Amino acid sequence: MKPLLILLGVLQLLAAAAAVYKQWIPNTNFETPSNWDKGRVPCARDVVHFDQNKVLSVFVGSPHVLSDMYLPLNGELVLASGAGFAAFDGSWDPGCDSGAPLSFGRVEQPAWFDPALWQPVSPAELQPSGRLFSVDEERVPCRHDSVIFQPQTSFWVSTDSSRPLIPVRSVSVMGQELSSPEAWAEYLRGPSAALQFHGNATLQVTGSGCPDKSGCACGNGLDSHRICAALLGAPGSQCPAPACRSPLRPLGHCCGICGAIVKLDFTPDFDLQKYRDRLVQALLSQPKYSGVQMAISKVLQEQTLLGVVPRGSAPLIQVVLMDDGAGAQAGRAAEQLAKDIMEDIAQAGEALGISSGSMEAATGSTSSGQVGSHTASRVAAGTVCGILLGLLFLGGVLFCYRKRNLRLSLLYLPQPWHRMKEPVFPEPDGEKGFDNPVFHVELPSTREEIQQEMAPKDHQVFYLNPLYDASETET
Repeated sequence: MKPLLILLGVLQLLAAAAAVYKQWIPNTNFETPSNWDKGRVPCARDVVHFDQNKVLSVFVGSPHVLSDMYLPLNGELVLASGAGFAAFDGSWDPGCDSGAPLSFGRVEQPAWFDPALWQPVSPAELQPSGRLFSVDEERVPCRHDSVIFQPQTSFWVSTDSSRPLIPVRSVSVMGQELSSPEAWAEYLRGPSAALQFHGNATLQVTGSGCPDKSGCACGNGLDSHRICAALLGAPGSQCPAPACRSPLRPLGHCCGICGAIVKLDFTPDFDLQKYRDRLVQALLSQPKYSGVQMAISKVLQEQTLLGVVPRGSAPLIQVVLMDDGAGAQAGRAAEQLAKDIMEDIAQAGEALGISSGSMEAATGSTSSGQVGSHTASRVAAGTVCGILLGLLFLGGVLFCYRKRNLRLSLLYLPQPWHRMKEPVFPEPDGEKGFDNPVFHVELPSTREEIQQEMAPKDHQVFYLNPLYDASETET
């Protein structure tokens, strides 16, 4: 027990400086009562059955006396110092009067993407006690987190995923931390890894924590459907009905909440850990907020063009606030804390590396159940809406003005039927037609004369050249 405490102490120091550690809860230990179908550890008169088709590793921490034991075709028993098995000699065992067959193993394999099977061991998650939480996607190890499988335990886990590789910073197995790709690759080639990890994806140890002081997005978005299905019990299951009429759904969370969400745009000067500490010490620790819980992290928000066409994602800091209020009071304290956060941003946001912030709130009020913007976000939204309305009004005025001018202009344009009328010329003087102000050429006055002029003579073609006098035309 003492080495475990020392290990956890070291991990807490490392976590404060580098990464978040998440610990796997289930195990396949022989001495764990829940691993047996009758809910107890086998005793001397019992017959132990391991399913012959189950592939697993089982840690045995102490000596046992059994009547009989059937082992699987593919598996291993990991014996601690002094552990082992002995045959029952018929002597009286006060705790085992009637022997019975006991079967080992769960019906379903526990899944990596089940948030209920992980617990954080980072100091940032443990103080103040129960006040900080993570959205559902971040309850499962993120790409820069370190994974701990408890020392002196065996385990098996399904790594089925929507991606071929599940990246993590490091993996600790049997008290040994594997933090380099080379060390992890060597472990995967060993006999135990194939008995512990099952699924279509492979764990990938990168050895690198989050390099950005503003935080890193978790990276579990592709498996969000697995996470929510595990939490809700089955795919397609419904979230419990919240107390408020219009709940909010934080990014990375499976169900709606009654409370508030604050979203922050940040500059390169922003430090996530320092800002979290500021919120905890200055606001969350106040007595009036004793029932409020907070989650804060960097998330990726999908960006769309006109609300339809996707155009990538943008990082932002999300602060999720929930409280223990019931009925009409659900979310009230969380909403007030969000307003205090927005006020603090208005006063010190620039110094904290926060460029802008917005807030949404959903409370337990059954009369309104509003989800709206407040404080700085309301002002910003009002300003944007005012500008848009002004531009629309101006555009409407210009359109009507141009349309009116166009209509007036059309009244004075010559119409097509005007163009079809024969032009009015001066009456011809005698049979000479009329004088052309440009050319001094006598034109035929009748259609018959034109045809005679254009008719062929001695198979030669004659025509009037408007550039010369008709008397100069050569035949």
